[in-house]
Amino acid sequence: MPSSRYTVSDVMTHTAIAIGRDAPYKEIVALMDEWKVSALPVLEGEGRVIGVVSEADLLPKEEFRGVEPRPEEFPEAAKAGALRAVELMSSPAVTVHPDASLTEAARIMARRQVKRLPVVNGIGMLEGVVSRSDLLKVFLRKDEEIEAEIRRTVLGGSAALAELDVAVVEGVATLRGALPDRALVPLLARAVRAVEGVVDVRLDLDGQSS
Repeated sequence: MPSSRYTVSDVMTHTAIAIGRDAPYKEIVALMDEWKVSALPVLEGEGRVIGVVSEADLLPKEEFRGVEPRPEEFPEAAKAGALRAVELMSSPAVTVHPDASLTEAARIMARRQVKRLPVVNGIGMLEGVVSRSDLLKVFLRKDEEIEAEIRRTVLGGSAALAELDVAVVEGVATLRGALPDRALVPLLARAVRAVEGVVDVRLDLDGQSS
């Protein structure tokens, strides 16, 4: 059963705001404020991503102003004296490739606790940026579009599923009808849930709801 093939390149911002390694502290703050972003990729040479400066990297300058850090805070406090991007940035950068799935990007963000990911090609050159809000764009798909995709990519690929009816309301996909092989139920539910924009799946097959 095929599933949606949305990738990071489908939702990312292609025109990314970035800085060079020598960008000064105040310029970084000003760019974040102007473009309303929480992090900026740091580039070297022709556009290779070498790190990321986030709001968290900038805060130590205020956090430790006139405060003596505890020993366990020394690594973080060291950034309080940083003046340039290369001194502030987190490196190596947490990145994602443009052909990565949205699920993969979401997992990286959750695991690494970041809000934005630079999107890089095979040699580390910046191609764009993907944010949490970008990943949520798939839930803006119209119900009719989601329904048509389920019919085409899930139900249309199998004679055993072709007679099922599907309706999508507010992103919730409901499938009704007779399913000759009950072993297909978990596979069917998983395939429908994999369609981008589906919020939940409800099955009413052979009169049994789940």
